[in-house]
Formats: sequence, structure tokens, C-alpha cells
Amino acid sequence: MDRLLGLCESAILDIKDNEGLYIKDKFYESYENIKRDNASDEETLNSMIQIFLELTTETEPKWLEAAAKLYVYKMYMEVRKNRNLCEDADLYRGLYDFIVDLTDKGLYGKYILENYTKEEIDELEKEIKPERDALFTYSGIKLLHSRYLVQNFDRKVLELPQQMFMGIAMHLAIPEKKEKRVYFAKRFYDVLSSLKATMATPTMSNARKPLYQLSSCFIDTVDDSLSGIYKSLDNFAKVSKFGGGMGIYFGKVRALGSSIRGFKGASAGIIPWIKLFNDTAVAVDQLGVRNGSVAVWLDAWHKDLPEFLQIRTNNGDDRKKAHDVFPGLCYPNLFWKLAKEDIDANWYMMCPHEIRQVKGYSLEDFYGKEWEEKYYDCVNDDRIEKRVMSVKDIVRLIIKSAAETGTPFAFYRDTVNEMNPNKHKGMIYSSNLCTEIMQNMSSMKIEDAVIETKDGDKIIVEKTEPGDFVVCNLSSIVLGNVDVTNDKELEYVVETQIRAMDNVIDLNYYAVKFAEITNKKYRAIGLGTSGYHHMLVNNKIHFTDEKHAEFADKVYEKINYYAIKASMKIAEEKGAYDYFEGSDWDTGRYFALRNYDSQEWLELESEIKLKGMRNGYLFAVAPNGSTATIAGTSEGVDPIIARFWMEEKKGSMTPKTAPNLSMDNYWYYNSAYNIDQEWCVKINGIRQRHIDQGQSFNLYITTNYTMRQIMNLYIAACENKVKSIYYVRSKSLTVSDCEGCSA
Repeated sequence: MDRLLGLCESAILDIKDNEGLYIKDKFYESYENIKRDNASDEETLNSMIQIFLELTTETEPKWLEAAAKLYVYKMYMEVRKNRNLCEDADLYRGLYDFIVDLTDKGLYGKYILENYTKEEIDELEKEIKPERDALFTYSGIKLLHSRYLVQNFDRKVLELPQQMFMGIAMHLAIPEKKEKRVYFAKRFYDVLSSLKATMATPTMSNARKPLYQLSSCFIDTVDDSLSGIYKSLDNFAKVSKFGGGMGIYFGKVRALGSSIRGFKGASAGIIPWIKLFNDTAVAVDQLGVRNGSVAVWLDAWHKDLPEFLQIRTNNGDDRKKAHDVFPGLCYPNLFWKLAKEDIDANWYMMCPHEIRQVKGYSLEDFYGKEWEEKYYDCVNDDRIEKRVMSVKDIVRLIIKSAAETGTPFAFYRDTVNEMNPNKHKGMIYSSNLCTEIMQNMSSMKIEDAVIETKDGDKIIVEKTEPGDFVVCNLSSIVLGNVDVTNDKELEYVVETQIRAMDNVIDLNYYAVKFAEITNKKYRAIGLGTSGYHHMLVNNKIHFTDEKHAEFADKVYEKINYYAIKASMKIAEEKGAYDYFEGSDWDTGRYFALRNYDSQEWLELESEIKLKGMRNGYLFAVAPNGSTATIAGTSEGVDPIIARFWMEEKKGSMTPKTAPNLSMDNYWYYNSAYNIDQEWCVKINGIRQRHIDQGQSFNLYITTNYTMRQIMNLYIAACENKVKSIYYVRSKSLTVSDCEGCSA
């Protein structure tokens, strides 16, 4: 009893404000009332946590910190009980025995004990810092406890946060040489446990476990054939089963009314196929935790575009709807150029299958000026049937859908492919579920099944020529928890995360073998950032301040420099990725396109020419929803929504605040809805120069925005060389966050 009272008093010790005495008196009164009801320790603790939450206000946010401290203590009590330990047991002692116990229970993978001796694990135990449990916010520790810590088969938590971080670190260090393995495990643990970086949700959840699918994002290109479509559907089901989100490019699939085996008007178009993916997302529900998540992408010139733009809207024929998928459009620059200069101009939509038959090439396989020339070549060919609408009418459909559903996502294909460091080996058609992954793509080719003889029996063998099935391994630097003005600290964190993600490639369990082949050819990773607004506030910079632009440019250039340097050093040690030769990294075009011409950059370029790059793709900023919550920071690169709000989940209300909110930084936190979105687009373009892939970038609009103003944001994004737009978020609209890519 006295211990609980002392704990509560300790939790509120540093809450100092003008009304502190009154609130403290109220706390004691509440505590006495609870004890008079003969509440158990657990009930008392829950009640005190609830009281602290109710005391939290915009001007008195520190009560949330007090609630977090009590929640950590509650978690310790629960784990002691679940592990049958005495009340005074030190939960962080005996790491080796803990790992053995969870391995015997089938909750940890055997590979941990196979790769580390008892002496090494005892050495790693000394690195564990229990005091870092105090770094979590209330929402962060609650989320970690409910979703990430290892549970037994009865859903009872057995693991604590620092054990989780050490388990992840030990797993990620396994590919290192034996003599360096413990060193890197310590380093990975240090960065993760200090919340200076986070791994993607699948890595945080599954590293150290028997089934370890560690990647977040996958992208498949659907072939224009029955077998190709169903193979892509099968791939999506397998990815979804293990918690991955997926992007599906439908731009090669023939349109409604197209011919099949020469019979005109036979094709039902893309909508029925998209509905199959929609139903699979619902059916393969990731152990009942959540539905599968899939984005479906289409080119803006595809003949089925108008129907595609209505698959999530509420009006129209429900048989043509797919409410559980997320549509995305791939735009050539020409479309937004016409929207700006000649909005009444005709826009021609055509069937990709018909173009292949008539012209002998695939229009979607080109970009930039070459695409534009071939587009008009098709437009002027009378043998190709066109569907014609004005640019203005299509823009209306796009914005109507965006205002109602938050989608379609936007993909600026010309900019993406122009800046692709591996354009010598392929084409990027679309992005993933969260619009930040941009890597070479191609569809698989399925050969006819053949009958062969094996041990005297007839067997059927199906062979498939794999395409580029994109998979990406993510982590994020928590900019709000790192001193970005300290080059030594920033380089240490970046270098650590590049190595950790590169190791994921070799460790990963691949539910789809096509993904493994592609991942090991390009060794693509996605270093991201969370806590962007948090970082600005730490440095006393308003989001709308002019110096924001220069600051962002410098920070992201430094991150990119350290990331490239780290990848080069690993290449020197372990070898370059397969397709390095002839890439923009190799030729130096990567650096020229980004105007990297300082002496420092020129020296790095020369070194890379000699030593190579370990990773074909490096930098991608995911939305970071869940992992940003764990790190106690702002999500991705977006401004905060509000300084203070109440979040409702499962019938309960939880107060949430901007990171480290206080009266000292209060006015540096501007709501996204109060910020000029054209300014946000401009800043996005500044950051984008340093990011070889993309950013999960949202637009925030209010009911005051006109259709013209929203259109101008899309045009500005095109002109500022932004690569993608995720959701269009409206104050009157609630859209679901990406769970699969919460890096």
C-alpha cells in the first residue's frame, strides 16, 4: 500500500504549475477514496492512472508523464504475475535464462541461442538499461505493451521493453562476423532503446520470434493474363497473411470492352479484378488483428479511369465498388501541365492491351518526353479506340473522390523515373500502400505447365520467370529525439540503421520467393524519418518560418550523405549489390541530378566508383504511425494535427499531446490545418532532392478549400518535383492509417 502511494507521489513530483497544490490535494483525496473502497493494488493503480489521464489538459500536459510511469509499474506487476516471479524479483536479471525459457515455449526463435553463447548473452545483459523504460510516453508504452511485446499463447505478456529491444538487436546482428556480432548487437540496442530510431512494425513485432517476416512493403506488377492476375492475387494473400501491406499495379491489364483472343468487347475491365483483391484483403485478416491492406494503382490515361475513380465513393452501383482497397493514380507531367495551361483540353484514355497489339510497344514502359511522344502517337492513330474527356472533368472526379475518401493517392511517374538510380535496369510504374517505396518493377511470366516423371510417377511442373517483385525493409531516425545539429550523433544513428536494415535482407522470412530474388538483387532498404515537426520545435523553428526551408535542406542532405557513405562502407566489407555497375551510383549521374558538387560530395562519389554501393535504394520516408507513437514523437514529415486532443479507442478516451508539449514550445506547434499547404508542398520538394525514393506526404484541407485550390496543390507538387501524395486529409474526413508500413 505504502509502495503504491510512494509511487504515485513520485510520479507527480515534477509536476509544477500554478495550481499544483490544489491538484495534489485532489490527488490525495482521490487516493483515499479508492482505498476506502477496499480496492486491490491493481485496481488502485488502474484508478490512479485514470485520474492522471483525466487531470491532463492542454496547459497541464505533464499528468500524462505521470500516467506513463504508473503504467510501466503496472506492466512490471503483470509480467511478474505472468512469469510466476516474486514481488521483489528483478525482471531484467537473468537474460540467458529468460531467452531459454521463451525458446522452450516456442515464443523465441532457436536461432538466438544457436548464434550466441551464454557468455555473450551475459555480456549483453550488462548493456540493458531499465531506466530507459521511463522514456516512453503513456500512449507509447501502452501501444508497445498491447501489440509488440511477446505474449504467450493465452495472450499474456511475458517480455519487457528492454528485453524486446535486446532481442531485436541480437537477431539483427546475426549476419555479422562472429567477432563483431556482440558489438553490433550492443549498437543496435543502444540506438533502438534510446528511441533515437525505430525499426518498422513487422521488424519490431517479429524479430526474435520463430516466424520472422520483417519487411513492411511489397509491390507487384499484374500481368495482363488470367494466370498472371491470379498469381498476383496469391502473392498478395501470402504477404497479407504475414502482416505486409502491398501495392498492386494494374496498368498493364486490359480495359472494359477490350478483346480477348481476338473477340472484341469480351473484357470486363479492371474493376472485377480489383474487387477480388478487395475481398482477399478482408478474408486474409492477419490472425484477426486487422484486415489486409492493399493499394491498387492505375495510369491516368487508362481507359477504365472514370470507373476506377469511383470504387470507394458512396454513390453509384455498389457492384462496381471496392471499399477496402486504396486507389492510386500514376500521373505523367503532361496531365498537370494541361490542367494548368489548358484545362478544357481533351484527355485521351486508351486500353494498354490494344496499344500493344496495334503499336507493338507498351505505353506504360516510357516516361518523360519519350512517353509524351508515344502518347500523341497513339492519340493520332485511328486504329486505337479512345475514350475522351476534358482534363477539367477528370480533375473534378479526382478531387471529388479525394474530398470524400481521401484517395486516390498520387504518383508522379516522370519525376520518379528521372531520379531512379537504377533506371539502367528497369522502370518504376507505381508505389506501395503508403506511397514512399519507389523501385524497379516488372511482371512475372508464367510458362505453361508440363508433365514430368519423378520416381516413376507423373508430376505437373509449373515454371515462372520472376519479374521485379518489390520488397522494402524500413526503419526511421526519430529526428525529435536526435540532436540533428550534432553531426557525430546523427552519423552514428544513420550508420547503425543502414547496417541493421541491410541485415534484414539476409535474415528475412520471405512468404513470396519472388520478393527474395528481387530483394537480393537490389538489396533495397528504406531509411526514413519520424518526428519532423518535433525536430523543428526542438530547434525553435516555426513550420511556416522561412528558415525552415534552409534547415530542412541541410538536415536531409546530411542524412543522405551519411546513409550513402554507410552503404559504401558495407559494400567495401561485404560486396556491392548485383546491379551496381551501370547504375547512377556508378556513373555519377545520381550526384549530378541532385547538384551535389561540394568537395565532400565529389570525394564520396569517387570512392563509390571504386568500392560500390551495398544497397540499390536507400532512403524512403514512411508514415510512421505506430512507431512514432512508441517513440513519443510526431508522425513522418507532417505537421501535427493539434497540440492536444482526445483519442477514442475501444470505448475509452485517452488524452494526447504534441511531443514534449510545454509552455516554452507551445506556440511552435502549428496545426497542419492552419498551415498553407503550398508551403508544405514546397518544403516536400526541398526534402525530396535528397531522397532517392519517396515520402508519405499528406495534404491537409478544410471545407474552405475550393476545387481550384486543391487542383493547384497537385500542380504545385508536380512543379516542385514531389514524387507522391498520400492522403488528402480533411477536417470532416477520417481516414485509416497504414498499419503495414508503420516504420
